[in-house]
Order: sequence, then C-alpha cells, then structure tokens
Amino acid sequence: MTLFAPAVRAAKSIRIGYVSPKSGPLAAFAEADDFILGQFRTTIKNGLKLGSETYQIEVVEKDSQSNPNRAAEVTKELITRDNVGLVLVGATPETNNPVATQCELEQIPCISSVAPWQTNFIARQANPADPKSWKPFDTTFHYFWGLEDVIGVFTGMWGQVASNKSVGALFPNDGDGNAWGDKVVGFPSVLSQKGYKLTDTGRFQNLTDDFSAQIAAFRGAEAEIVTGVVIPPDFTTFWNQSLQKGYKPKVVSVAKALLFPSTVMALGKNGHNISTEVWWTPSHPYRSSLTGIAAADLAKGYEQASGKQWTQPIGFVHSLFEVAIDALKRSGDPADGAAVAKAIGTTKLDTIVGRVEFGSDKVPPFAAKNIAKTPLVGGQWRLNGNKYEMVITENGQAQQIPLGGQMQALS
Repeated sequence: MTLFAPAVRAAKSIRIGYVSPKSGPLAAFAEADDFILGQFRTTIKNGLKLGSETYQIEVVEKDSQSNPNRAAEVTKELITRDNVGLVLVGATPETNNPVATQCELEQIPCISSVAPWQTNFIARQANPADPKSWKPFDTTFHYFWGLEDVIGVFTGMWGQVASNKSVGALFPNDGDGNAWGDKVVGFPSVLSQKGYKLTDTGRFQNLTDDFSAQIAAFRGAEAEIVTGVVIPPDFTTFWNQSLQKGYKPKVVSVAKALLFPSTVMALGKNGHNISTEVWWTPSHPYRSSLTGIAAADLAKGYEQASGKQWTQPIGFVHSLFEVAIDALKRSGDPADGAAVAKAIGTTKLDTIVGRVEFGSDKVPPFAAKNIAKTPLVGGQWRLNGNKYEMVITENGQAQQIPLGGQMQALS
C-alpha cells in the first residue's frame, strides 16, 4: 500500500486538530511547533492514499495560551466548528487533560503525550482516589513515561553523588505537582522506601515570586538534594533566590523547567550540572516512521531552521503525527472516528521517540488499553564555552540510549 499519493484532486479530506501552548508560561513546550508542523505539511502535501481513495490532510492549530480552560474551549471549537476527526496534544497536564476530556465527551479520537501517564489516566477518572473505580477511556490515548520511571531515573542519578539523602521538594498546585507529591502514586512513598527523607512544604501557585519559605525549610532539613516539577519561570526564581540566600545543595534534579536550554541559559554559569529527566535527545537511536529521518538529523534541521538549540519536545511533537498517520492508515476508514480510535488502541509503532505500543504489559492492566510507555533517562546540563550541552548520566531503564558521562555534584 502506498502511503502518500501522487498529486491528484482529493475526493475526501481529513482534519487533524492540534492544541499547544504557543503563548503563556508553558510556551517553551511549543517552541518547535512551527518547524515540525511545517515539515509534516510538506510530507503530506499530496494526500494520504488508502486503497482507491486519496485523502487530503489539513492540520488546524489552536493556542491553549497555557490555560486549561482555554484548552477545553479551543478543543470544543475544533470539534464543533472546525469538524476535526482527530485531535493531537502534547504539553503537560494543563494542556493535555482538558483536551482529552473534551474529546472523550464528544467521542473524538485523541492522542496525547508529554506528561507522566498517571497525570492523564488517573487524574481524569471520576474518582482518582479509588483505584477500584478506574475505567478505561473509549477514544483518548496517551503515551509517555510514568512517575515510577522518573523516580527511578532521579534516584539513579542521586546515587552517584555522596549525600545525606535529605531531599527538598518543589511540587506546585497543578496536575504535575499534585501527582508527583501524591503519597500513593508519587514520590513520597517510594523515596521513603529507598531511605530518602523528603521535605515537602506543600503546594504553591505557579508563577510564585517568593520561595523564601521553601528555601528556609530545605535549609532547616539540611536538604542536599532538591527535586520537583515546576514551570520554567518558577525554577529561575527559586534558584536565583536560593543562591542569593546562600543555599547550595549538592544535586538539583527538577523536571519540566530544566528540559529547555533557554531556561538553563537564563541562569548563566549557575546552571552548570543541574540535572533533569531526559525523554529525547539527538543521540537517541531512533528514526521517524513517517519520513525515516534520524533523531540527530531532526534536531540539526531544527537548529539550522530556527537558529536555536534543540529541545526535547521536538521529537515528541513529531511522533504525535507519526502515530496519527499510522492509525489513520490502519483504520480502513479515516473518516470513521470509532475505527480510528480502535486503530490507535492497537498501535505498535517504532517512532523517533522509541516504541509506542498500546496494550502492552509495561503499564498496569487497568490502563493498558489507553497508555503506552516510552523510554526515559536522566542527564545534566554542562556549560561548554558559551552554551549548555546535555550529558546523559543515567540510563538504567533504557540502556539502548548511550551514556555521556557520570553525575557530578554542583560546585
């Protein structure tokens, strides 16, 4: 079967909705959108040929403005006004969950990513606190890693540095922070089992301008390790205030904020050896199922086109369209929402971010229908000249991704 057809007049069309935070505090997640969507539109410009039919594919973009309410509104717009047959989203629970919830209500297929699977599957249940009540979703599917993976990666990195195992936690009052700080599925119980003492001062609002209380608590607990999951502006504020107050832990492993070179560059020399989870880099040994491009070449293409350093979401935004096209191709009828949802649920695809396979034994049975897991490693940002480079320092859960060095304590 030929995937892409010669240029002919298409008898039918498929509209794909794409929601991302192009503006607001989460905008770094959408930094590469224009590049990836431009590439995708070029790839499918001649349509998708299935059997005797050729389908033109149109992508309709919406900006969530980093606001959950706005994300839900634009998703409803995509479904009711723009008549999309499939929705893609991949930028933290604040973007993903309202989009997926709206799609599930309207029974529109949705593929999401870039948030731990617990924040998508568990947080959207009618009663997240009662596992016995959890039910699979009909039309919404999510792939990424889980909290169990990031805990393993972070503790794997921490174990390489001598410390007193006292950890200060930055968990905000949002989908990520509430999940990471949850005493059942989050960090507290696992860290306790591993011999770490966790100091969690409670939930704070995003865009906080004063972290004095957290810093004082961490100093009081002699926390030599700081972890958390915060938006980029908040980490910059926290770290600058910490250094001003003379608080200098040995290890800082923070998710979300430290994914982006721009956040680390904003810290000047004070970002050296700060660590984070790593879900995609140019050194990942994967290729696109859509175009055949290697991770290294995709990143290089972005850098040449934008003049900016590669960022982790590049691979995952690209992969959303890989998974979408694969499902549309296998659905038999891409205009049939139920058929597309069924095809998504049977995805077994090698993508530029690794294998995406729903229904596997890598996630708990209650979530297997809707969740697929991708590999996770950990790394440190190291200043090389006038630019920060990512060095992979922990790959215990994904040894196919090469190490670049060992963990080093903050100076």
